[in-house]
Amino acid sequence: MEGKDKWKHLTRDEYRVLREAGTEPAFSGSLLHNKEKGTYHCKACGNILFKSDAKFDSGSGWPSFFEAAGDSVKLVEDRSHGMVRTEVLCAKCGSHLGHVFDDGPEPTGKRFCMNSLSLTFRNDDA
Repeated sequence: MEGKDKWKHLTRDEYRVLREAGTEPAFSGSLLHNKEKGTYHCKACGNILFKSDAKFDSGSGWPSFFEAAGDSVKLVEDRSHGMVRTEVLCAKCGSHLGHVFDDGPEPTGKRFCMNSLSLTFRNDDA
């Protein structure tokens, strides 16, 4: 069992999402309307997850991307809450990021629906 000290830099809400597979309320995330150029990283470990040019407005209430950066994420079946979905985890630390759906735009047709609480954004100009 992992020690919580490893995740002490996370707030209670961030820990609930990243380490306990929680979800932030729709339309509440700080990165939902972010349109800056840069990269999105795992808030738990810093792994690069998504690039801003893959972000789109899905209308779902969560930051959405049509593709992940390289092999940065791991996809696993999620049968919680009486549904079958595909959970998205950070490939580096195993933290919960959100879910992926097959209703996104071209070129992939994917919608990676992520929690803002699971991400940090780094501006290209920084």
